[in-house]
Amino acid sequence: MRIVRRPGAFVCGIDAAMDVIGGKWKVLILWALNERTCRFGELRRAVTGVTEKVLSSHLKELEDDGIVHREVYAEVPPRVEYSLTPLGLSLNAALEPLGLWGREHIYRGAEEAGVGVDAGVGVGVGAGAGADCGAEPQVVAGLGHG
Repeated sequence: MRIVRRPGAFVCGIDAAMDVIGGKWKVLILWALNERTCRFGELRRAVTGVTEKVLSSHLKELEDDGIVHREVYAEVPPRVEYSLTPLGLSLNAALEPLGLWGREHIYRGAEEAGVGVDAGVGVGVGAGAGADCGAEPQVVAGLGHG
């Protein structure tokens, strides 16, 4: 079990939350797991660009923080599936407004640059973001995915 810092060691709630979701890939892992349970390979394909080592490390950290559940099935060959815990679902719900802000920010930036934006493109984390482990992340105006 990972040693979690004492509540007094954080400067504020954002500091505590960033300790859990900090880094480039963790929020994208949460996004991919939002809709359904995924196997490691599905997550690797859904989170384009992440290495196996980093994905494995982040999944372990998210599991230690109680955000992700790892289910190992006693089969041959072994099957391991990852899903969000209730705490992970609540974290995704908390991140949803941030995803909405990001979507508005990207759309505004694209409109100012004169780039057409498809209104159906999802950017963000949380319910209804279109997260699907098999879906490819979409690029919006060259600004990334998410």
